[in-house]
Amino acid sequence: MNDIDAWVWWLVVAAALGIPLVVTAMPEFGMFAVGAVAAALASGFGAGLVVQVLVFVVVSVALIAVVRPIAHRHRSQRPQLASGIDALKGRQAVVLERVDGSGGRIKLAGEIWSARALDNGRTYEAGQEVDVVEIEGATAVVM
Repeated sequence: MNDIDAWVWWLVVAAALGIPLVVTAMPEFGMFAVGAVAAALASGFGAGLVVQVLVFVVVSVALIAVVRPIAHRHRSQRPQLASGIDALKGRQAVVLERVDGSGGRIKLAGEIWSARALDNGRTYEAGQEVDVVEIEGATAVVM
């Protein structure tokens, strides 16, 4: 280690931590790599080995403590743009053939769908507008 400055070793550690980041797609390795770069900067400014290790640990832990909860929150949110059957929930449709608890037909998003009433006791006549509550297979549940 005498021939090579400590900051070079920290950059080698950062590059080595980048490999599992790419291979495993675990962002924690990237946060450790940033900590190693911070330690390399501390070494470049003349800090001792103990300070370099402390900078590495503090920066890495701080990034994990701050970035992981934010990333988890974003990952658990539903997408802003609904597609497929999720995009049909909550839309209005027009009854084409009488809809009751056992079935009927509606026009939904320009297509003809089989439908049934959410409340088995309700009946919707042709021409009425209904709201799509759920899609079960190829049947729209309306109210």
